[in-house]
Amino acid sequence: MPPVLANLPLPIIGSPLFIISNPKLVIEQCKAGVVGSMPALNARPASQLDEWLAEITETLAGYNRANPDKPAAPFAINQIVHKSNDRLQHDMELCAKYKVPIIITSLGARTDVNDAVHAWGGVVLHDIINNTFAKKAIEKGADGLIAVAAGAGGHAGVKSPFALIQEIRTWFDGPVALSGSIATGGAVLAARAMGADFAYIGSAFIATEEARAVEGYKQMIVESTSDDIVYSNLFTGVHGNYLKGSIRAAGLDPDALPESDPSAMNFGGDAKKAWKDIWGCGQGIGAIKEVVPAGALVERLKREYEEARQALKLA
Repeated sequence: MPPVLANLPLPIIGSPLFIISNPKLVIEQCKAGVVGSMPALNARPASQLDEWLAEITETLAGYNRANPDKPAAPFAINQIVHKSNDRLQHDMELCAKYKVPIIITSLGARTDVNDAVHAWGGVVLHDIINNTFAKKAIEKGADGLIAVAAGAGGHAGVKSPFALIQEIRTWFDGPVALSGSIATGGAVLAARAMGADFAYIGSAFIATEEARAVEGYKQMIVESTSDDIVYSNLFTGVHGNYLKGSIRAAGLDPDALPESDPSAMNFGGDAKKAWKDIWGCGQGIGAIKEVVPAGALVERLKREYEEARQALKLA
């Protein structure tokens, strides 16, 4: 296990939420003991990323000086490495400037990106939806994997987490985070039990006070369950999970959406509009009952994780 990922207070990585994650949320996640993250593309204009990285690094450094016995968890920046991201070089240069400890890469594995991260001492986690992509990512130099299983928010796969993790573990013993409907401490422990090192949690953090989501989005998560999620590739060209209520509000029938194709994939300047109106969300939201501070959510997960551990010891 890379040192930056070892000995976390809680084995959780907060997933980068497009548009929604911001320095405030990342900082509170890290202070609460979980890896906080955000997409580089959330900083708009691009120059804002410099300010945000300075805010995160300086705030966490100050927190660690004041709390030497309980330091913050490290943070991560997500980079979309698909060719449609024309900001990648600019954003990677800023990540190098601040020596971002963890880079999460998405939509394509690239050796040059991995080499650049390793040059400043960072660690790369690449998200994948199947075992074939997992092998390609490691072959190209990623240090670890994020297994995006069925039920995850945003661009989710269709594989059962049991199948995906067991296949990866037949050949890879490095860091693996599991994504897919994890919203309770018991689910975090289950991810560990099946062979993952970390739970990768996103949708639950949308319904937090720090998240940069509109109140309607947060309340829809609180009021919805897995029955209110639809899997579609219409909005970005890649299949993902979305809240039916937001699709209806956009004037579409969530039960009769047309198909798109990968050539429609776009993560450039206009992609934000689709995500702004059509709200991504995973199937685990039935466990989300209220909007709370990020620190309070982590405390609940921590308590449930310990309760689940004790219950298994008694079984």
